[in-house]
Parts: sequence; C-alpha cells; structure tokens
Amino acid sequence: MTDRPQLDLANYLPYLVNRLGGALVAAMTDKALAPSDLTIDMWRLLAVLSYRGAQRQVDLVDMTSIEASTVSRLVTRLARMGLVTRKRSETSNREVVIELTAKGRALVERIIPFAHKLEQIAAAGVPAKDMAVVKRSLRRMFENTMRRK
Repeated sequence: MTDRPQLDLANYLPYLVNRLGGALVAAMTDKALAPSDLTIDMWRLLAVLSYRGAQRQVDLVDMTSIEASTVSRLVTRLARMGLVTRKRSETSNREVVIELTAKGRALVERIIPFAHKLEQIAAAGVPAKDMAVVKRSLRRMFENTMRRK
C-alpha cells in the first residue's frame, strides 16, 4: 500500500485563516458596513485614511492589498458618496491624493467601535501576549507569501 499525501483541513493554516477572515468580514459587513452601503474594501480604504491621513492613491494599494484598478473604482464611489475627496498631488501632476471628508471621518468614527468589538469577540480567551504573537506572525507570513510572487 502506497502512502497518499494527506491534508487535515481542520489544521491547515490557509483554511483556518480563510474561515476566520470570512466570518469576520461577514459580521463586519452585515452589522456595520451594509447600513451605510459600504463594502469591506471601501472600509479598508476609509480606515487607512482615518488612521494615516491623506494618502496618494498609489500608496493605498499597498496599504490595503487592493488592486490598483479596484482602488480607483472604489475611490470614485466613495467620492460620489461624499466620504472622500480627490486632488492632484502638490509634488506630481500624475499623482492623486485621497482624503476623508468630515462626513467620511464621522462615519469611520461610528464604525471603529464595532471593529474593535469584533476583534475582542474573536480574541476572547486568547491572552494579549498571544494575540501579539498571532498578529506579528500573520504579518510575517503575508510578507513571506508576497516575496514568493
């Protein structure tokens, strides 16, 4: 009898990450984003702009892991919704800078407490020290994966 390759899905990192991520995205979308007609990718953009201030559109691609063409479409939608503004960069006519409007900032500030609560729910029973290791490890794994592309 030959040994066949085995894979225990219940203990397979990509499955575990995807399962958790899917559950978190679904909860975030249903409870906090859908009432404001936001998608999870729109939320990522708004969250980055809230935390880091105005950003070049090209930098938002790296900060959110969203494709450039998708970022462009989402920024257009967010601008139509009155949540962000777009302006040409002062340093380069080819670059566009995106910034939250007062309406966008107010919306993000209403959603952030739910985002924190969702993280607390997911991390319940996990010591803070272990959560720091999990987050650091996930960032490292992402970096490892991106280097191999």
